[in-house]
Amino acid sequence: MSNKEPQKSHRRFVIRLLLPVACSLFAVACSESTPKPSGYFRIDLPPADYHPENHFAGFTFALSDHAAVRKISRKDAETFFNIRYDRLQAEIYCSYLPVKKGKLAQLSEESRKFVYLHAAKAEAIQEQFVGNPQRNVYGTVYYLKGNVASPTQFVLTDSVSTFFRGALYFDHRPNADSTAPVLEYINKDIQVIIESFQWKK
Repeated sequence: MSNKEPQKSHRRFVIRLLLPVACSLFAVACSESTPKPSGYFRIDLPPADYHPENHFAGFTFALSDHAAVRKISRKDAETFFNIRYDRLQAEIYCSYLPVKKGKLAQLSEESRKFVYLHAAKAEAIQEQFVGNPQRNVYGTVYYLKGNVASPTQFVLTDSVSTFFRGALYFDHRPNADSTAPVLEYINKDIQVIIESFQWKK
């Protein structure tokens, strides 16, 4: 009997021993997979340029070239319109109202209550006060965190006789994670609207 015979027998024995172990390890490796985190479609956000939007009777402001004023209507002295972002599926609902003497505080409180109707869904509500004494523009911006219907709202006034309100809404069911980059983008536009806002005399 040659030396090769025992070597072949030994190899066959090792293969028979290790083959079931290798198959078991392979099966376990295939059955256990790491779940992938939820992802969202990438949204390309174009850089914004701004132009004056001054065809309203009582005020003017700077508006992004990627937004458009839509659905202008009037009821009594109040003006309603939407600032529409078609590509981003979002809209800022706006209203403007000359205020009768003594009614400004009431309107401000009503707007604040409207914001806090979202408190049940909001994780937090941040109030940011704004003021531009040179243009006589004062107000509050409300940032609502979480899956809320309207994540940003704001009011502006001359503190005497005019009142402007805006509220941002998306066309789809709110999801704070997926809309975060779009919300940040539109919030910058809202900041430009507020900083450029001016009453007409």
